[in-house]
Amino acid sequence: MNLFLIPIIFIGLVILISAFFIVKQQTAAIIERFGRFHSIRQSGLHLKIPLVDRIAGKLSLKIQQLDVIVETKTLDDVFVRLKVSVQYKVIKIKVYDAFYKLDYPHDQITSYVFDVVRAEVPKMKLDDVFVKKDDVAIAVKSELNDAMLDYGYDIIKTLVTDIDPDAQVKAAMNRINASEREKVAAQYEGDAARILIVEKAKAEAESKRLQGQGIADQRREIARGLEESVEVLNKVGINSQEASALIVVTQHYDTLQAIGSETNSNMILLPNSPQAGSNMLNDMVASFTASNKIGEAMKSSNKNKSED
Repeated sequence: MNLFLIPIIFIGLVILISAFFIVKQQTAAIIERFGRFHSIRQSGLHLKIPLVDRIAGKLSLKIQQLDVIVETKTLDDVFVRLKVSVQYKVIKIKVYDAFYKLDYPHDQITSYVFDVVRAEVPKMKLDDVFVKKDDVAIAVKSELNDAMLDYGYDIIKTLVTDIDPDAQVKAAMNRINASEREKVAAQYEGDAARILIVEKAKAEAESKRLQGQGIADQRREIARGLEESVEVLNKVGINSQEASALIVVTQHYDTLQAIGSETNSNMILLPNSPQAGSNMLNDMVASFTASNKIGEAMKSSNKNKSED
């Protein structure tokens, strides 16, 4: 008798234990009774009738993300791949609709994303796709909200997280960008060179101005010194004309002395008068003529000797 009761007790315990179930936080469990919807249970410990009620399924109430990659063509005939991230969640009060109205919600969301992206992107050029990617995301979110709200899904956010044009197009864009940067660099280098030339010219002009001012000051001081020298000579009975001649002679010999003190000097002193230049030219012509005559005489002499 006891051996007969043991299996019954064991089966009874199993059935009793199976009557209890736990639903995790941010999860909803759908209970069916004889295959028909009965109730929705939220997080916590619950009881169901064994062999009558069953857990048909569970839905997460957390925010979920679905990444959809769409390939389409832009207005300027460039093929581009867009990665659209859709963040969504099941509405707590619409768990019944979310569970029973859609078998594959991911496929439904993906279809709407494809439809919207392939309707919006072909209206834009490639550069505009990068600039207006938020407009594409807003259009996707608006379309999905209108479509998925009846199925118990709330679209939290849609993001265009990646825009990937064809490899050749990216290479061309990089070359264009590099060319633009080289152009800007060349302009900056040209501006810098121009500024350097201008500043150098200003510096040279300032140097010449200061040099001229120095020469003017030097000559003014020389004139003042000569004036003082003439006044001193006048005081000892030498008139202005004699004083001027004496000063010139003195400066002449001072110059000769300065030249003579230089051991490696290559300076040549020439007479400084209008007739001196003419006389020097005549002397040079005469010397060249005499040199030619001497050379011809020597050639003639050598020729006579060889004939003898």
